[in-house]
Amino acid sequence: MKTEGRKKLILIDGNAIIHRAFHALPPFRTSSGELVNAVYGFASILLNLLNNERPDYIAATFDLKGKTFRHEQYEDYKATRVKAPDELYEQIPRIKELVSAFRIPIFEREGFEADDVLGTLAKQAEKEGVLTYIVTGDMDTLQLVTENTKVYSYTGKFSAPIIYDIHKVLGKYGLKPSQVTDMKGLQGDSSDNIKGVGGIGPKTAKTLLQKYGNLENVYKNIEEIGGSVGEKLRKDKDKAFLSRELATIKTDMDMELALRDCITHEYDEEELKEIFERLEFKSLLKRLEDFKKSSPLQGSLF
Repeated sequence: MKTEGRKKLILIDGNAIIHRAFHALPPFRTSSGELVNAVYGFASILLNLLNNERPDYIAATFDLKGKTFRHEQYEDYKATRVKAPDELYEQIPRIKELVSAFRIPIFEREGFEADDVLGTLAKQAEKEGVLTYIVTGDMDTLQLVTENTKVYSYTGKFSAPIIYDIHKVLGKYGLKPSQVTDMKGLQGDSSDNIKGVGGIGPKTAKTLLQKYGNLENVYKNIEEIGGSVGEKLRKDKDKAFLSRELATIKTDMDMELALRDCITHEYDEEELKEIFERLEFKSLLKRLEDFKKSSPLQGSLF
């Protein structure tokens, strides 16, 4: 599908970008001692996005505290994940203040993850004929890639983003985006404490899915598969399907994407200047002044 001339929506995975900025930048503080590295990194990436991509629409999502519906399905979901430092979480209110000053709407919902919000909004944007870029560092979102939705992924510490389309996902996994959740069902995902099938790793999962297409067809052909792989599949069949379900991002939440509310507005210049001055972001103040007249930024993200 042609993308030239189409309206563009950027969806920002707030928590993923916060984590990346926090761990990528040194722990610099204001003269009063407030740690602001994640705020600075988030603001810098946001300025780059607005300047480089010039989106027609933009919105941000954040995770909320508390358990989600996945914990009701599997009590130990994400149980092995190490909690981020309090100094990261303490910067989130500052970042939301920043997003508000940029006049970017925030979408979030208790009981759901930001990924579910991203998936739901992207699906609705697709129905509107809008090209969507999900800005994240979370590879789980690759399952959302379609002809109309791409993942703008910040993964390396200071590397330029990788834009994942269908072909790029195929190159990474040897599988289609629609098969990513089947892959998680077989091999699991240790970062989310999703078990998968014991003894099945990425190589075997890819081989099975390249041949049989999805989890259902793998189990329909379990006699043909046979051997130790067949035995492992039989033993952990319930785990395989539960794991796939846990790994699947919802795209049908009861949430409405009103594009008119996401139009990229002129930011609140006075409020942003006040925030940058208060947090002592002198270099960002200069970039803010040059923003409207500058050409697309190149090089370092920060």
